[in-house]
Amino acid sequence: MEYRTSKELERVAELYVEPPQVVELTPTERLERWAKLLEGHPRRHLSTLNGTEYFAASVRDELRCDDSPISVAFADPMLRAAGMKDDTYGEAKRFFSLSDRQLHAVLCYCHLGAMTTADSTARRVRALIGGGNAQQGFWSRAWRMIAG
Repeated sequence: MEYRTSKELERVAELYVEPPQVVELTPTERLERWAKLLEGHPRRHLSTLNGTEYFAASVRDELRCDDSPISVAFADPMLRAAGMKDDTYGEAKRFFSLSDRQLHAVLCYCHLGAMTTADSTARRVRALIGGGNAQQGFWSRAWRMIAG
């Protein structure tokens, strides 16, 4: 075996790099996929993000924590192939086409405490499909109980 430096190898080697596979998903399909990933481990405990509503947009967009609902989505190869770049609040907002209010309801400490379960988060994500609010289900049920 002959020893060569990396510079020498660059001159003589032919490199074949497979282009990354791109997956096209609509925002609804992305949310569906996220919900299914969460439902796959329903009792898994996930960390929430603390005080998302109090930060300036530039700071809020960089918020992240290990083992959050967003990190579950980012760990999925299909969502990364569809264009998810990292597991920050701002990237989740962009990638899933959510408003601050919607994303806040899915993963903020003030609604869920320090930890939440994956199945609870999945229900909140599913409530967003079709443009709803993650808390819409609760309020709809409450109004039906009051009215009926």
